Order: sequence, then structure tokens, then C-alpha cells
Amino acid sequence: MSERGPGGALISNIEVTSTTVQRGDIIQLGGCACRVSDLLQLPHGAKQLVFESGESLTIHRRTRLVIARTLRRR
Repeated sequence: MSERGPGGALISNIEVTSTTVQRGDIIQLGGCACRVSDLLQLPHGAKQLVFESGESLTIHRRTRLVIARTLRRR
């Protein structure tokens, strides 16, 4: 599903794993939208996501999350 966000940007909800998550992705956690500001590679394919708020979340390589991603225009 895609929709228009602020400034007319196209936003899409997609499923990601530790290998496909990107900086700038927005993850809904506990009713709060958290934007990924940094990614740290961990052993065994895991990643630590660092959010703009300073909080972090560690995900295993098999973890699946639905995120909102701003699609870039070409």
C-alpha cells in the first residue's frame, strides 16, 4: 500500500528483515513512530537499529518488520 506523505513524498509500507532495513525507515513500536538513524552490524546476521530518539532495537536475521519507507523519485 502506498500513500502520499508530507511534501507529496510517496510512502510505502513494506516488510523488511535485518538485511533489507535502511536508514530513514519508520517502524511503529508501541504506538510510536521511530525513524532509523543508524544501523550496526552484529554477529550471525543480526542488526542493531538506532532510532533518532536515541533508543535502539536489536533484530535477528529472521525477524520480519513492516515499516514505512519514503520512495525516492527517479
